[in-house]
Amino acid sequence: MGSGGLELPPGDEGHEGGSTDVPPGTVSLARPMEAGAIGPELDWDAEAWREVRTRAQRAGRAYIWLNLVEQRLRAVVAAVLRPVYEPVHGDDWVVAAAGPAGQEWVQRAVAVREVSRRKGYLLDPADDNVVSFLTLPQLRELMVQHWPCFEPYFDDRRDVELALDELEVTRNVVSRNRALSEAVLNQAERASARLLEMLGTGGDVPSARRLPVDAVEDLVGDRYADVVAVHSDRVRLLRQFPAEDIFDGARRIDAIGIGLNLLVQNFSGRRMVRLAESGCRVRLLFLNPASSAVKRRERELGVKRGELSRAVEMNILHMRRVRARLRDPGAFQIQVYDDTPRFTAYLVDGDGTDGIGVVQSYLRRLRGMEAPVLVLRGGHRVVKAGEVDEGGLFAAYREEFELAWADSRPVS
Repeated sequence: MGSGGLELPPGDEGHEGGSTDVPPGTVSLARPMEAGAIGPELDWDAEAWREVRTRAQRAGRAYIWLNLVEQRLRAVVAAVLRPVYEPVHGDDWVVAAAGPAGQEWVQRAVAVREVSRRKGYLLDPADDNVVSFLTLPQLRELMVQHWPCFEPYFDDRRDVELALDELEVTRNVVSRNRALSEAVLNQAERASARLLEMLGTGGDVPSARRLPVDAVEDLVGDRYADVVAVHSDRVRLLRQFPAEDIFDGARRIDAIGIGLNLLVQNFSGRRMVRLAESGCRVRLLFLNPASSAVKRRERELGVKRGELSRAVEMNILHMRRVRARLRDPGAFQIQVYDDTPRFTAYLVDGDGTDGIGVVQSYLRRLRGMEAPVLVLRGGHRVVKAGEVDEGGLFAAYREEFELAWADSRPVS
């Protein structure tokens, strides 16, 4: 008889005096499972591991963006409201700024701060303030309550609020370690980048106007020299970094390759004319379609004899027509080389600190459209504070281009 007045069930069927019938008022006890029976149910197969890694990668990217936004928003709120409330209220200026409407959440933040103090969770003295314990919705509430104070620094209050609204779903998912879809992650990254720009963090990387600095690059970019993106083929490159973004507004384009299809076939001749007329200087270096190197490349790719050379000739003719429409044809140079092609490279604004490079190596059985692509950030890459920029791949490919250009000959 148990302490609650309930009778335990009888033993196993084979036990003397045992019965299969359970008397009324008894409690059923779970029988132990056989050894090893629970093991396979706890294992993760390959598909499960792929799923959790995908979740972790998405959550990690989202967390970095949210962290950057929250830190920046704290700094902005403190910079605007502290001078207003601190002279009267001292260290309690955040409590005063929250007012009666925010009394509940600001007191909660004060309590969490005190607990963190006692338990030693405040590892950085700079975080020993109430603002560091406010969440994004609470920081937003302070901005909304005191919008006249923030209005001189922002063009449109609604833009700020919409960006914060778009981040709220991501913030809730990440804080509870739930699955984050790719669509929501992309929305959060766009909203974060837009919000950081509105909050005055355009960055000091000159090429950010053409290729925005990614949050992950900003944190770990020093590990990968000046490589800021890797794509498995050119289709995926153009999906994320269209030709318009690569070449529009350029003041200089240096390109070397076999047929330069990325430029010739994805950036219209009309646009090339407008670009050159606006002052952009262009140097295009094609593989000589009559050279033996073209024939070797045709054999590597397994295409019909003369197919590749005709394609290169057509691209050169198209660029010649573009050049013929210019008032200053000297600013649009076309040359050919006879050496074995090793890579294709498009160096945009490579003579300054805001250069961007798109580079592909030639592989034996893969056409240019199918080969892996590296995107390089020339000039000032993103490095850690105090670190010396020792250069990267961009400078190496630029030097190779200049050597090849010096050994090439012009196309009339």
